[in-house]
Amino acid sequence: MGRHVVATVDEIPPGGRKIVKVERREVGIFNLDGRFYALKNVCPHQGARVCLGKVSGTTLPSGVYEFRYGLQGRILRCPWHGWEYDITTGQSVFDPAVRVVTYPVIVEDGKISVVIP
Repeated sequence: MGRHVVATVDEIPPGGRKIVKVERREVGIFNLDGRFYALKNVCPHQGARVCLGKVSGTTLPSGVYEFRYGLQGRILRCPWHGWEYDITTGQSVFDPAVRVVTYPVIVEDGKISVVIP
C-alpha cells in the first residue's frame, strides 16, 4: 500500500497510456490533455485487460433521428465485449453502478505516482 512512482510525464504523451505493475496488479496510466488518470486493468464484466482497449468517444443522449457523438479521447472500450468506461471517473457509459477501479494520481517534479489504498 502507498504511493508508487510509475512513470515520468515525458513517457506518456497526451492521448497516450502506459500499463504498469503496482503491488501485484496492473494499472493503466492515461494522459488526457496533460491530466493523468489511473485505472485498474480489469474489466468488471469478465476480467479482460480493459486498459488495452481502444480510446475514443461515444454516442450521447439525443433526440429521435439525431446522432450526437462526444467525449472524444475520454472513453475506454473493453477489447473483449466493447463495454465503455469514462477514463476520468472509471464509470461505465451504460450504468452508473458499473465501474472500473480508479486510483489517485499525483504529479510532482515531472514524476507520476499512483496511490494504492
